[in-house]
Amino acid sequence: MHPSVGSTALAGKRIVVIGGTAGLGLSAVRAFIAAGARVVAVGRKPETVATIQAELGETALVITGDATHPKTAPDAIAAAVAAWGGLDGLYHVAGGSGRRWGDGPLHEITDEGWAATLNLNLTSLFQSNRAAARQFLAQGTGGSVLNMGSVLGFSPSPRFFTTHAYAAAKSAVTGFTQSCAAYYAAQGIRFNVLAPALVETPMAQRAARDETIQAFIKTKQPLAGGRIGQPADLDAAAVYFLSDASGFTTGQVLCVDGGWCVSEGQYPATTPTS
Repeated sequence: MHPSVGSTALAGKRIVVIGGTAGLGLSAVRAFIAAGARVVAVGRKPETVATIQAELGETALVITGDATHPKTAPDAIAAAVAAWGGLDGLYHVAGGSGRRWGDGPLHEITDEGWAATLNLNLTSLFQSNRAAARQFLAQGTGGSVLNMGSVLGFSPSPRFFTTHAYAAAKSAVTGFTQSCAAYYAAQGIRFNVLAPALVETPMAQRAARDETIQAFIKTKQPLAGGRIGQPADLDAAAVYFLSDASGFTTGQVLCVDGGWCVSEGQYPATTPTS
């Protein structure tokens, strides 16, 4: 957990995290609880639910669900309402690489790769955001929706990170989020985006284990000595967007990227061939 997270910024808040049992999502769930929230964490691996539930205790409900299934987010929100009487925030973290389905450079993307990547990274997010908006409107309250974007949606890196369907999905997350932010602002429902660069998560193992990519990252993400990000690096920003401290903030994209978007990045003199 980030050292600046641990206050009462989320005291009394009821938050659902889609993709909350690993990586960025689990780190955020821990930070939310430390800041006083009660959290429903949704993950797709049933074998991890009992362990995480035991760790988090009574201030969390850990449930199994596939983010791409249309009922997953509504069911998670219903669980929060049943347990705690309402919903104050949604954090959609679930997503991932589509390489295994056929994502890549445009001329190589398969139809399956395109569809699967957008389903995982965009359609699932649409479904969770819609469910949250419906709940906020039914309650007659405002609320906060935070979506996971990526710097690759607007700051490409063509040599090592060329997955065009993924970039399209993450770019669309920004447009979708800002359009929703504009429409629902009068109802006090806020929509914002966190956009990380390379963070050490299960999705990022290809890059994290590649010495050539790591040498590039030292100059592309030069903050903190030039390193891959850690999930906890995003925790304080996530707490901010789900708290009342961001009550006058909507439609924003915050890059927590180690300097990615303002750094050129230097390629190694030679790139080994695989």
